[in-house]
Amino acid sequence: MAVYWLQTFSRAKLTGLAFLALGLYIKFQKHTYISLLGSSTFPLSTYLLLGTGAFIILSGIIGCTGTCIENRCFMVMYALFLLIIFLTEAISGVLAYMYEGTIKEELSRNLNSTMMNNYHYDAVITKAIDDMQKEFECCGATEYENWERSKWIQEMITEDPSKKNRVPDSCCLTVSTNCSTFGNGPSNINPEGCTKALEKNTKDSLILIGGIGLGLCCIQLLGIIFSCCLVRKFRGRKASSYL
Repeated sequence: MAVYWLQTFSRAKLTGLAFLALGLYIKFQKHTYISLLGSSTFPLSTYLLLGTGAFIILSGIIGCTGTCIENRCFMVMYALFLLIIFLTEAISGVLAYMYEGTIKEELSRNLNSTMMNNYHYDAVITKAIDDMQKEFECCGATEYENWERSKWIQEMITEDPSKKNRVPDSCCLTVSTNCSTFGNGPSNINPEGCTKALEKNTKDSLILIGGIGLGLCCIQLLGIIFSCCLVRKFRGRKASSYL
């Protein structure tokens, strides 16, 4: 029985490592455009996933130790940790699915405004916009003509009417310096807007977080039940030792 439980706790630690790996993947691969979103729900869900992974590893160590030395206090602590993990996974899953349902409306409302007012003036947002337009091969929020109303373009034209840039160079089909001058014609510009591509990219990550969070939180309930059974077993052994 002890060997079985040690194997179970070892698998729990592997689950924790998997949570950490997934959280780190989303953090470093899918958070590129966080600054373009109007809500902190997506990063919050990711950080909850990372915290859950670390907590699962810690609880696995406590569970292994408690089983080896047959310590009731360790097993009670393990059960409490599993309860916290269960709640954290459930919260991250619910947050992810709730935000997934509103991401389209949020992007429609905020993305164009963020791009038009902050490009060229905010270094973080400027880089995020350029990276997005290059990766998704898009231009503007809904179309490349959005850029004609941007603060950056308007100021540039006011200062020098001879300027022919109407979009950032990152909008070009083949990106190079000054490739966006309309002397090259709009045929060199990606015609699609970025809203749909960014929406899909964000939704994919949120569905992944939500599915894992809600799916695995049920497993923690089984762990809580089994750890309570072990506590009773250890208590029975201790009581019989006094007879």
